Amino acid sequence: MGLPAACLFDLDGLLLDTEPLHSQAWLEATAGFGLTLAADQLLALRGRRRLDCAEQVRSWIAQADLVPPSREALLAVRQPIAELLMRQVPAMPGAQMLVERCIAQAIPAALVSSSSAAAVAHKSGPHGWIALLENRVLGDDPDLGAGKPAPDPYLLAARRLGVDPAVCWAFEDSLAGARSAKAAGCLVHVLLPAEQKLAVGLKPQLPGGCTLLQSLEQVEFR
Repeated sequence: MGLPAACLFDLDGLLLDTEPLHSQAWLEATAGFGLTLAADQLLALRGRRRLDCAEQVRSWIAQADLVPPSREALLAVRQPIAELLMRQVPAMPGAQMLVERCIAQAIPAALVSSSSAAAVAHKSGPHGWIALLENRVLGDDPDLGAGKPAPDPYLLAARRLGVDPAVCWAFEDSLAGARSAKAAGCLVHVLLPAEQKLAVGLKPQLPGGCTLLQSLEQVEFR
């Protein structure tokens, strides 16, 4: 396939092992409002912006014939839980090596995350290598229209790098992220969840043509 024109990296669940922690935070927060989130609901929240997730959770609470809190009230419960959990997030196996190889081979790269700039700084603090990804499209980017699963984040990242999305490799782990990158025209690599049940649930929902990865250590630049 040759070298990509650029590599576009998601953060949560792709470079950093945050997704189980995000799920735990949503589980604890929604329990206080009477709702227990199912595995498929937690999977659906992956890769999306915080505010979009909050609106989705509010709709699930309402569908369960419970009284939904305001978005602000829900996040006021959820965010302190998440911030505490995210203090020491481990890197995903092979993540640092992949980013460093990309930079060493002078392949343009960008971080394309639904997290806000403050959240990215909080999570990536112990991982200095993430600073190598200087080009960033984050969830609170003022130039960003819709978040994932819309194509906007990947289109914006490719435009800022001055490359055609069709020759970019996008690295994702979530359904929302994979759909976003695919809709933008990227060549999509999806890191499957380590949990077998989640991986089985994710595979049939992914857009066609994705390269499935068990580990980032599988990625090769030729």
